Amino acid sequence: MITYIFDDRFLLIMSRIIIALVLSGLIGFERELKNHSAGFRTHILVGVSSCLMMLLSLYGFNEYVDGNNNIQFDPTRIPSYVISGIGFLGAGTIIVNGVTIRGLTTAASIWAVAGLGLVVGAGMYGEAVFTTIIILLSLVLLNNFENLFLSKQNRVSLQLLVGQELKMEVLLSTLEGYQAKIEKLEIEKEAGDNRSIFIQLHYKSPASKYELYDNISRISDVKQVNETH
Repeated sequence: MITYIFDDRFLLIMSRIIIALVLSGLIGFERELKNHSAGFRTHILVGVSSCLMMLLSLYGFNEYVDGNNNIQFDPTRIPSYVISGIGFLGAGTIIVNGVTIRGLTTAASIWAVAGLGLVVGAGMYGEAVFTTIIILLSLVLLNNFENLFLSKQNRVSLQLLVGQELKMEVLLSTLEGYQAKIEKLEIEKEAGDNRSIFIQLHYKSPASKYELYDNISRISDVKQVNETH
C-alpha cells in the first residue's frame, strides 16, 4: 500500500509542488516586504493550488481514460478555468479611493503566480524559473528606476495628520498658491477623530518647497506634516 502511494508519479508531483511553492514564494516575499495586501502566504497558496489543479488535469483522470476508449479527455479544461477564475482574487487586492487606484501590481502578480503554478505543474521548469526572474526584476528594479526618475521631476509626497475640522478647500488653495499640481490624493481614517492625508505633488520651484510645508503646517487643524519617499 505504501509503495503504491509513494510511487514515481507521486514523487514527480511532490517535486513540482515544491518548485511552485519556492517560485511563488519568492514573488510573494517581495510583495510582503512592501507591505502589500496580498503577500507571502497568499502568493504561495495561489501558486501551489494552481500547480495542483494542473497536476489534477494531467494525471487525475488517467485511470478512467485508459480503461475506456470511448472517453475523450481535454487536459486544458481545468487550467483554463484557473486562469479565468483567479481574477476574483486579484480584484480583491485592488483598492479604489476616489480617483486613486492601488493594488494593480499586486493583482497582476497574483495572476502571474497562478500562471507559474500551471507551468510548473506541466513540468516546464526552465520556463517557470526564467519567468520568475523576469517578474522579480520587473518588481524590484523597475520600481527603483521609477523612483529615481520621479525624484528628478520636482515631485514630492506628503503625509498629513489632520483633524476632522480641516477644510479641504483651504488646503487646496494653499497648494494652488505655490503652483503645486496634485497628482495623487488619498484620505484614510485614523484612530479617534484624526485623518491621514497622502498627497503627491508636482511643484514648479524647488526653492518654494519648505516654505510650502511651513504654510501647510499653519493651516488650522493640521497636526503633522511628513515628507515620505
